[in-house]
Amino acid sequence: MPNQLLRSLPSIERLLERPLASQLSADMSRERVRDLLREITGELREQLAAESQPSVPNAKSLTELVERRLELRAAECARPSLRRVINATGVIIHTNLGRAPLANQAIQAVSEAAAHYTNLEYDLKAGERGHRELHCQELLARLAGSEAAVLANNNAAAVLLLLNTLAEGGEVIVSRGELIEIGGSFRIPEIMEKSGATLREVGTTNRTRISDYQRALSERTKLIFRVHPSNYRIIGFTERPSAHQIADLAHRAGVPSFEDLGSGCLIDLSPYGVKGEPVVAESLKAGISVVSFSGDKMLGGPQAGVIAGSREIVDRVRRNPLMRAMRVDKMTYAAIEATLRLYDRGEALSEVPVIRAIASTHEQIRDRAARLCESIARSTNGALNASLEDGKSVIGGGSAPEVSLPTVLVALLGNSMSASSIEELLRSHSIPIITRTERDRVLIDLRTVAEDDERIILGAIATLAQRGSESTASLEV
Repeated sequence: MPNQLLRSLPSIERLLERPLASQLSADMSRERVRDLLREITGELREQLAAESQPSVPNAKSLTELVERRLELRAAECARPSLRRVINATGVIIHTNLGRAPLANQAIQAVSEAAAHYTNLEYDLKAGERGHRELHCQELLARLAGSEAAVLANNNAAAVLLLLNTLAEGGEVIVSRGELIEIGGSFRIPEIMEKSGATLREVGTTNRTRISDYQRALSERTKLIFRVHPSNYRIIGFTERPSAHQIADLAHRAGVPSFEDLGSGCLIDLSPYGVKGEPVVAESLKAGISVVSFSGDKMLGGPQAGVIAGSREIVDRVRRNPLMRAMRVDKMTYAAIEATLRLYDRGEALSEVPVIRAIASTHEQIRDRAARLCESIARSTNGALNASLEDGKSVIGGGSAPEVSLPTVLVALLGNSMSASSIEELLRSHSIPIITRTERDRVLIDLRTVAEDDERIILGAIATLAQRGSESTASLEV
């Protein structure tokens, strides 16, 4: 029977002449449609050969199945690889979901820069070639409390640039407890090696004193390096010199000090429950020569690495040949400047999405969650149960690992669908909705959801409820 069915299947060329394939060929080329048909018919041959009782009853059904699969494959091909999703996980800086969403002002600035020529490397006053590194440096330096500042394409690049610029061929003193690994196997000892500097470990994992640094000083010492533990904490019997102590020792030794702040806060977020994350200006005020931090974490801007510190050091970084390989483009400058202006005007709490999410109160989220719950109850006719639960949001992105913020979750429980089916259906929505599951419930945390996106979630849940028990089968077509 399988062989008879396959023999009755029209040839690839005949399938290409059918209305669906002809229409798709106009959109994505005849050759691409031919390749898709070959893939689909090859898969069907294997599927039918493995079945003792074919699931397709006749030749007409087989042709229809081929075309249904062709339509789905064509839709997948047309869909961008990088897609918008709704982050309903409660992880504010979600690395897998692109970290910080930009403020509206930054989005507008990026759109303007992307659509037109810009003065990226053109001095409008002099009418001649300029330097891209000068863009927004004054604004950034003022907010960071530094003499000068420059951007690299991420904080890992900033760290590499500074180590190479300040310590190539010499030793860098680092506490053993700060030899961290960031996501993607970015390890301080390995980046130190790539920079051309030699690592000089001091102290122990849990306790390092300023005297340990002092004893390690030698004629080969070129830098004292302090690393903020952004993505981990060592607690208990611990000791760590302050930024002021490190800066003072480096000054007396005649070498620069460098602190990798990781996430980089431009404002104090401790009133909103985020404790232990240093404000950039405080490290520089303590005397640290230069700092680096991310633009797309606690700052809430685009992916970038910020280097801020003494003018002499920043100028040396600019002259480093590696700077060209790690520089940022016009859209990053546009986004970071627009974001920084919100800080400068005191509008970060209301306009920068990451800061706004952190500052959202338990009561504000409860009100939103209650309204969503009521809407779900009205739109699903009992197919789904929605209830409120107290929970915790986290910062994410390797920032503030011990910090959790009280939130209110919307818990979804299906009468005929498992939590995994509900989660998959939401994730398969035209705008994917990323949630989390726990004890066979799907949890939605509105702390990380823009208010305008609530209607998208509600629409997806209403559609999901209508499909009911057929939803899982529909995914398998």
